[in-house]
Amino acid sequence: MSSPQIVWLRRDLRMADHPALHAAAQAGPVIPVFVFDEDRGGDHAIGAASKVWLHYSLESLGKSFGSRHSRIILRKGDAPQVLAAIADRAGASCIHAMRHYEPWWKEAEDELRDALGAERKLCLYDGNYLLPPGSVTTGSGDSYKIYTPFSKAMLEVMPPRDTLEEPDHISSPESWPESDELEEWGLLPTSPDWAGGIRDFWDFGEDAAHERLDWWADEVADYDDGRNLPSQDTTSRLSPHLHWGEISPAQVWHKLKDKRSDGWKTFAKEIIWRDYAQNVIDQFPAYPRESYRDYDERTLWRNPNAGHLIEDDLRCWQKGMTGYPIVDAGMRQLWQTGWIHNRVRMICASFLVKHLLIDWRFGEQWYWECLVDADYANNGVNWQWISGTGVDSNMFSRIMAPLSQSEKFDAADFIRQYVPELAEVEDACIHDPPDDMRGDYPVKMIAHKEARERALQAYRESKT
Repeated sequence: MSSPQIVWLRRDLRMADHPALHAAAQAGPVIPVFVFDEDRGGDHAIGAASKVWLHYSLESLGKSFGSRHSRIILRKGDAPQVLAAIADRAGASCIHAMRHYEPWWKEAEDELRDALGAERKLCLYDGNYLLPPGSVTTGSGDSYKIYTPFSKAMLEVMPPRDTLEEPDHISSPESWPESDELEEWGLLPTSPDWAGGIRDFWDFGEDAAHERLDWWADEVADYDDGRNLPSQDTTSRLSPHLHWGEISPAQVWHKLKDKRSDGWKTFAKEIIWRDYAQNVIDQFPAYPRESYRDYDERTLWRNPNAGHLIEDDLRCWQKGMTGYPIVDAGMRQLWQTGWIHNRVRMICASFLVKHLLIDWRFGEQWYWECLVDADYANNGVNWQWISGTGVDSNMFSRIMAPLSQSEKFDAADFIRQYVPELAEVEDACIHDPPDDMRGDYPVKMIAHKEARERALQAYRESKT
C-alpha cells in the first residue's frame, strides 16, 4: 500500500473541486485532518457566529466522508505541530492543503514545512479563488491596488480553470489516528443558545451550497436592481458557502458564465471582489488592522475606550438601537442571522464611522464576531472602503443618508421584520417615524444634518 496522504482542511470544506483532496486521493490512502487552531488568528481568532457555521459545516462534511467509508480527524491545538505529529505517527509522505492568504495561515504553512523536515512534503494548491493573488498584474508587472482596473484585467482572462469532480474513490489508511469529537470543541453556544436564528436562516454544507447556487441561477438576472432592495432580498446568500469553501468560485462562475443578463455581469464583479480583497491583503497583510491613508486618527475618530458616552454610542449601534430604522433593522438582522443584506451592510457601516465618528476597526471587529461569512480580507477591505481610509475607497465626504436610502430602496417590510416596535407604522412614515409613532422605539441618537456637518469638520481637521 502507498504511504498515507494527509489533507489539511481549513476553509475548504468540500469534496468536489478540491485540488488538494483530488491529488491526495490519487497518491494513496487519505487522512483528512481539521485542526481547530483557535488562537492562531490573534485578534482575528474565529468569531462566535463563525464557530456556529464551522460546527455544522464540519458535521456535514464528516457525513460526506463517512458515506465514502472515510472520516475527518479532528484535533485541537497548534496546527503545524499537530499535523507534523500525525504525519510522523501515520508514516505519511505528504500533507496536501489548499493555499490560504491570511497572514497567520501563511505563517503556519512556513512553520509546518520546518516541522516536517526533509523527509515529508507540504504540497499547496490553489482553488479557493478564481486566480491566485498576484497572478494578474499591471503592465509593469506590479500587483493591482485599485479594484476597477483589477476587475477589467480579471475579466479578460476569465473563465477560470476547469473544475474537478470529487474523487471517484478515497482509500482509507490501515489505521486511523485518534480524533476529537466535534461536540467537545464547544463551538455552539449553550447558556444561552443564541444561535437559533442562524440555524433557521441557513442550510449548511456542500449540498446546501449547490442547492443555493441552483436557485440563484434562476434569480441572478434580477440582481442588478434587486441587490439594493432588502425587503425583496434578491441576493445569492452564497457568501458564507464561499468563505468556508463549501463551494468554489470556479464552480459558481462556470454555473453562471453563459448568462447574458446585467444581473450576472454585476454579480461576476462581486465574485472578482473576493479575489481583489485577497490581492490587497497579500500586499498589505495588516490591512484589516491598519488604515492605509495618512490622517490624524485622534482628531477624526471618537474612541469608545476613552469615555463611557462614546462606548454607549457603540453599544447602541451594535444592539440596533440608534433610532434609525434601516440601521437598526440591519444590526438586528446581523445578530439574529449572522448576516446582513448587501446594501444595508454598507449603510450600517457608514453610520458607525460617519454619523457616530467611531473608528472603523471597532466596526470591523463587531462584524468579525457576528458574521458567519466573516472574512479577513473582505471584511477589512470593505470597512476601509466605507471609511475612506483604504487604498481604494469611497471618499470620506460621501456620507450615506440612511433615511433617504431606506425610502429609496423600499426597506419598509425589512424594517417591520427586524424592528417589530414599528410593525404597525405605515410605509410613508416607517423610514423616519415621528415621535408619536415610535412607542418604545428610541429617538435618533443624532440628527443626520448635525452628524454630517460634524463628520466633515472632523475630517477637515484630521487632514491639517
